[in-house]
Amino acid sequence: MPMPAGTSRVDEILARSTCEATGLPPHPALGVAIVTCMDARIDPYAVFGLRPGDAHIIRNAGGLVSPYTLRSLVLSQRALGTREILVAQHTDCGVHGLDDEALAAEITAEVGFPPTWRGGGFADLEQSVRASMRRLRASPELPHRDAIRGAIIDLVDGGVREVADEPPKEFPR
Repeated sequence: MPMPAGTSRVDEILARSTCEATGLPPHPALGVAIVTCMDARIDPYAVFGLRPGDAHIIRNAGGLVSPYTLRSLVLSQRALGTREILVAQHTDCGVHGLDDEALAAEITAEVGFPPTWRGGGFADLEQSVRASMRRLRASPELPHRDAIRGAIIDLVDGGVREVADEPPKEFPR
């Protein structure tokens, strides 16, 4: 549907926005922080059966653990009392298979200098979840690193499955 001249989607969103006072404290009731992707198809409250006030939800492209994600988690634990972290990435992610070098080259060609960040493309979804879990466990600024788990949200077939710390070892027969 075409928008009237001079109107943006943000104008539309702001025009229909409401926010009622919650009466909830800033400390998540479940003591959990969830790192997940910014993908608009994911509703973390519905996926994990949460209500407002239950958990911190930290979203970014790919659900990756970046320095900004770590900053949010440190504040979540140190200032707001969370003790557990769930890293939840998903199938059919736009960052899955992203060529970081090609993206950086495209940006450099367009703006004249390379980005100071990387896109975070990954080839293997489970390995990406495990790498994020390892990164968090190796972050001494997080006081609570013993309850870090990973999961994959399946946007193709539905469901959520936990990712084990390491894949099962296959033994030769």
